[in-house]
Amino acid sequence: MPEPMEPFEEGRAIAATGAGGATDLAMEEGESLEKTPGGPKGTGPDNKARSLWSDAWHDLRRNPIFIISGLIILFLVVIAIWPSLIASGDPLDCDLSKAQEGSQPGHPFGFNGQGCDVYTRTVYGARASIQVGVFATVGVTLLGATLGGLAGFFGGAWDGLLSRITDIFFAIPVVLGGLVLLSVVSNNTVWPVIGFMVLLGWPQISRIARGSVITAKQNDYVQAARALGASNSRMLLRHITPNAVAPVIVVATIALGTYIALEATLSFLGVGLKPPTVSWGIDISSASPYVRNAPHMLLWPSGALAITVLAFIMLGDAVRDALDPKLR
Repeated sequence: MPEPMEPFEEGRAIAATGAGGATDLAMEEGESLEKTPGGPKGTGPDNKARSLWSDAWHDLRRNPIFIISGLIILFLVVIAIWPSLIASGDPLDCDLSKAQEGSQPGHPFGFNGQGCDVYTRTVYGARASIQVGVFATVGVTLLGATLGGLAGFFGGAWDGLLSRITDIFFAIPVVLGGLVLLSVVSNNTVWPVIGFMVLLGWPQISRIARGSVITAKQNDYVQAARALGASNSRMLLRHITPNAVAPVIVVATIALGTYIALEATLSFLGVGLKPPTVSWGIDISSASPYVRNAPHMLLWPSGALAITVLAFIMLGDAVRDALDPKLR
């Protein structure tokens, strides 16, 4: 005998009634998800799906590495612009009678070999390092991303020519190239060093941008825009660039710290920034012969350089984690 049918309750779908019951159950669950404010991310009428950039910013704000590195970089930028906020002295005011002396009241880092205040020179040294790192990164990113993006989009002979040119630049050792090119420059400003970094640094960004554009232009939305008659400039600016720029930003962020370290290396070797410019690399070079007798001369500028480079590398790692969907 057939079992008696259970009484129907309003608002309840019976899954055991076959396909119709299963359909009613699925529809009811879908409606409940839309009405539940704590449902899955991006569901419901009041929750809009976030874009890659808004989702990345959402993750970055909750990443302690990003917060710590961002605060360090913000502090470095502030003292690079207004060093007098925390250092009232003159970095070029030296007293030979105090050469190599240690910490004293009003001079917490002691004095260097020329009797200059190490604390003041460490603070003012941030300006040249940050300036070189920021402008070199901007120049490398603009030049490399433009050339690589165009090569990846158009392909053909232009792509082949750019690939061979980048191979030539990759074969040049960076430090050796700096020793050769900057040794003939007598200008004491930061611009020759920035120009050298842009000249030898763009191929890396170019290859990253090329590969990213090649991947992006194969997506369906780009093919649809091409079929609808969109121009090359419109496809590049509206459809490809926003979806291909994330890897470039990640590499450029990490490279900024590398350029700061490269400037210090070239200044240490005597071909980068030159006195009277105040630079951490110059101070490290002048302090190295006295590391046994006066280690404080080397400790503070090298420590400031290490913290700065580490902060930018940590920032780049946090940005990479936020922008890479595979790491979510």
